[in-house]
Amino acid sequence: MNRRGIKEVLDTIGDEHARQILAAISRKPRAAKELAEECDLSLPTVYRRIEDLKEQDLITERTQIADDGNEYNVYQSNFESTVISLEDDEYQVRVYRDDDLSSRFSQLWDELCAE
Repeated sequence: MNRRGIKEVLDTIGDEHARQILAAISRKPRAAKELAEECDLSLPTVYRRIEDLKEQDLITERTQIADDGNEYNVYQSNFESTVISLEDDEYQVRVYRDDDLSSRFSQLWDELCAE
């Protein structure tokens, strides 16, 4: 479970193009070019929204190798759900992930080292 500021997350997912991309990659991982075609967006728009979504840790990026040996990146959603709550007079967004134990430990370790 991650806590993020509500403004940053809502600003990101409040964007129609970001929501289109997030919906597409929640079904299956896709490359930026595929997202541009499926969502009827320009490639620069797709890349800007991908960066916004990555900044909020809502998607992951991984490299795949094509049949011809070339590498390309695919993007996928990395959360199950989000919950907006009011705690101590402040709104919070919790992002729930379906990570395996080693991923959760790595993320916790990274957060501890960053503080």
